[in-house]
Amino acid sequence: MNHSRSTFTRRDFLATSTLAFGAAWLAAPAIVHGQNLNERIRVGCIGVGGKGDSDTDDSARCGGEIVALCDVDETTLRKKAEKFPQARRYRDFRKMLDEMGQSIDAVTVSIPDHNHAQATMRAMRMGKHCYTQKPLVQTVYEARLVRKTAKDRGICSQMGNQGSAGSGLRRAVEVVQAGVIGPVRELHVWSNRPVWPQGINRPPGADPVPPTLDWDVWLGPAPARPYKQGVYHSFNWRGWYDFGTGALGDMACHTVNMPFRALKLGYPNVVECEQTSPLFPETFPKTSRIRFEFPARAGQPPLKFWWYDGNPDDKSVKPLRPNPELTKEVEAQRGLPGSGCLLVGDKGKLFSPDDYGSEFFLLLQGESEFTNGEKHEAARNVPQTIPRSPGHNEEWFQAMKTGRPALAYSNFDIAAYLTEIILLGCIALRIGPGRRMDWDGPKMRSPNCPEAARFVKRAYRRGWEL
Repeated sequence: MNHSRSTFTRRDFLATSTLAFGAAWLAAPAIVHGQNLNERIRVGCIGVGGKGDSDTDDSARCGGEIVALCDVDETTLRKKAEKFPQARRYRDFRKMLDEMGQSIDAVTVSIPDHNHAQATMRAMRMGKHCYTQKPLVQTVYEARLVRKTAKDRGICSQMGNQGSAGSGLRRAVEVVQAGVIGPVRELHVWSNRPVWPQGINRPPGADPVPPTLDWDVWLGPAPARPYKQGVYHSFNWRGWYDFGTGALGDMACHTVNMPFRALKLGYPNVVECEQTSPLFPETFPKTSRIRFEFPARAGQPPLKFWWYDGNPDDKSVKPLRPNPELTKEVEAQRGLPGSGCLLVGDKGKLFSPDDYGSEFFLLLQGESEFTNGEKHEAARNVPQTIPRSPGHNEEWFQAMKTGRPALAYSNFDIAAYLTEIILLGCIALRIGPGRRMDWDGPKMRSPNCPEAARFVKRAYRRGWEL
């Protein structure tokens, strides 16, 4: 293994270690950009439908003053404004940020993936703190840029993978790092996504754009295309290469979150899409299996990680899943859930049956059944090393009020790292099944698959460049 790559990866991970998090949590408060701590943090919300609906409410619940609402859909915007009538309303986040200027301290970004980087970067360059939904961005290049910008400017940030705040997830990290299941050499994660259309071609023709929708702003940096009713806006964009990141981008920021932290994954040195359902030019396939290989790192042995996706309720495809021999104990006890995470160590297995890692179960050598990890004898004496959370959104507000970005457990320094690894799977999928992609993480390039470069950084529509 290349020494410089190993050093870079270990140093990057340790920068956001649990020790750093704990120290920041206990540190004395500091003033944020000269703001009086008794003042309310003024929040502009970009995207207020879907997850943006709750992100806006959560900011208000945590004590934020909602001063601006932005959504490309006038119907959605009007409905949210009924709850926050004092907030100024916008259809274009660029105009909101330009006009509101110093009247905004922080933003929430809850819009389709292809516009995450545009809104987040514009806000951070203006010194605004950011809460951005998962996946943080759409490309590896954007992940690197967002991470560096947040760090350089001292931005208090949080990615919207709310499972990060769960005590179960944090306890699982502690148990794995204490060596309860031994060195982990295999990781298997599967998802019941997509629950939106993909594995399809673009429909022909065009439909009239509703008068309540700003289609040009919705497209943002993506190439122009005709509007089609119900095909992209408001939810079905996830399956399209131009707008989403498929099942992997949508759910792995949740399901891979716990093992990413527990196993100190760093950058993989190999990524390969092993199998998919039929591929289409513009949409992700209905099911896929992708392998990531990680070198030895920070006291951890080499690891292979397999990702599987596919909707069991879709009768047109058989979703790819782990070998039944690996999951036989799970199936015998409870049946294989639609989503799950299985760590295979030298001393046993750890299984989490939900998207957020909120609970976990242990099966050690010589045992025939999984036992709740909170009750297993082998885990009882593992010390608590990670502070427990007051809440995912509360962490972000604590960080802003104290001026300490590391208080947020999924701040961009670590969230962008997780997102970047996940997006490498999307690149491998675009290259195609059976193509082993060697990967140089620090340089963001594949030495054996030069065609990967066009998926590392995308072209932006004029006027939407970063």
